[in-house]
Amino acid sequence: MRLTYVGHSTVLLELDGVRVLTDPLLRGRFLHVERRVSPVDLDSVKDVDLVLISHAHHDHLDRPSLRMLGHRPPAIVPRGARSLVDGLGLGPVEELEAGDELHRRGLHITGTHADHRPGRLLHRGPAPVGFMVAGTSRVYFAGDTDLFGGMRDLGSAGVDVALLPVWGWGPQIGRGHLDPRKAAEALSMLRPRVAIPIHWGTFYPLGLRRFRPHLLTEPPLVFAREAARTAAGVEVRVLAPGESTTIGPSSEPDDAALRHSN
Repeated sequence: MRLTYVGHSTVLLELDGVRVLTDPLLRGRFLHVERRVSPVDLDSVKDVDLVLISHAHHDHLDRPSLRMLGHRPPAIVPRGARSLVDGLGLGPVEELEAGDELHRRGLHITGTHADHRPGRLLHRGPAPVGFMVAGTSRVYFAGDTDLFGGMRDLGSAGVDVALLPVWGWGPQIGRGHLDPRKAAEALSMLRPRVAIPIHWGTFYPLGLRRFRPHLLTEPPLVFAREAARTAAGVEVRVLAPGESTTIGPSSEPDDAALRHSN
């Protein structure tokens, strides 16, 4: 299994010969927020086999980014979000909610609960989800969420890799998000073999970087330190946007992971 942290909540998961892309945000700017790291290598995310979208917020369901994918990849979206992706050049679009299960290209995909505000505007619209993607390994993609009790149930079924948000794109985050310490607490419930922090270090509001530059790099390092304290035995691999790692039954961290691991 190979994972590439494209940036923010976008991860390319290559599992059992299937290329899965989560929450594609591929352009250099959305709204008043700009990408502060190298541009996405669009060739690396073309020809994906499946797109997973966790919720309808602009930094997770980005319509211009979906148009960039080409080759009409099928997509799985939260129940009620199909209309938001109609006409974007995707292949078949299916909806699911927490507890729903689908089988695609040999992978077993389950919608999981996410404690995050719904909709796209005014807290109205599709409820967010996370995803458990299972083949020869099991990968939990949390989307955006706060802590919730059901994480223990997810962990009891076995998780090989947890993709956990540890921040956002602004100077503060509120309810419905994991910060580094809460993400480490989530690890104590999920107990994956490997944890990869996401949703950090990629986008920042225009003009704010010079006042709070540490928020581009600090959250995953705090997460790694807290994880070592609260979830001993879980390997944390911190990937910078654009970096990849390979995870197997008894794999060692690759060079990128060794540079950043706790």
